Amino acid sequence: MTDITPRMNRLFNPSSGRCFDVAVDHGFFGEGAFLAGIENLRTAVATLVGANPDAIQLTQGQASLLQHENGGRARPALVMRTDVANVYGSPLPEHMFSLMIPDPALRGVQLDAACIVVNLFDLPGRPDVKEACIGNVLRARQDCDRYGMPLMVEPLVMKEGSSGGYSVNGDVDTIVPLVRQAVELGADIIKADPTDNASDYHHVVRTATGIPVLVRGGGRVSDRELFERTKSVLDQGAAGIVYGRNIIQHPNPGAMTRALMAMLHQNATVEQAEQILAAG
Repeated sequence: MTDITPRMNRLFNPSSGRCFDVAVDHGFFGEGAFLAGIENLRTAVATLVGANPDAIQLTQGQASLLQHENGGRARPALVMRTDVANVYGSPLPEHMFSLMIPDPALRGVQLDAACIVVNLFDLPGRPDVKEACIGNVLRARQDCDRYGMPLMVEPLVMKEGSSGGYSVNGDVDTIVPLVRQAVELGADIIKADPTDNASDYHHVVRTATGIPVLVRGGGRVSDRELFERTKSVLDQGAAGIVYGRNIIQHPNPGAMTRALMAMLHQNATVEQAEQILAAG
């Protein structure tokens, strides 16, 4: 087994031990609504690089946009999405799938990724999709061991939504078992949903058994709510955040990124983060 420490060190800030990964891999899932804010991905990536988050989450087809920024030096680490699924549509398709790219860790090495990420879905009445995800995780784990690539697993519990599709299930009692399963399958990093009650998040951190937990942002919320949620999960031991739409759909993505980076790495308060955002 090859040592993953060098790549993990590229993800997590050496002073705070935390990571802010901005997710802009939404186009991989084939949903038009997911492209809001990243229609011009080259421009979006350049803006994010200028704000200097710890990592940016992209796919194999778009990773070069990050690697070519700043001549390839002094840029955020690449977190590479390796699986694609069709579970986000509304109404849902008759045939659902979750597929992983071939040799995911090797592809990550080729593209200079610091980490690869794969989903672990738990969908109502669709054990076949969960089985496919478990197979993806197991194959990714084997490949990661071969190439010294950290594996981020994204356990996502969903529920039936009102529009004929799925929505995120933030019930802590449903999130915790799936997070634990992801750890048991061999995750090096967990990317998990926020709980409905933010004060419950320590249960998610505890069940990860020392594996760093990064909190997903989910759908768009107000700036104040996002800052308050971020402070709450960090106070409860979360090792960082993976936010997408709350950054890329914000009127000032760069300033929002800087404000959240201050919360993670300088322990900025909610009020201080609001001031950074307001200053642009």
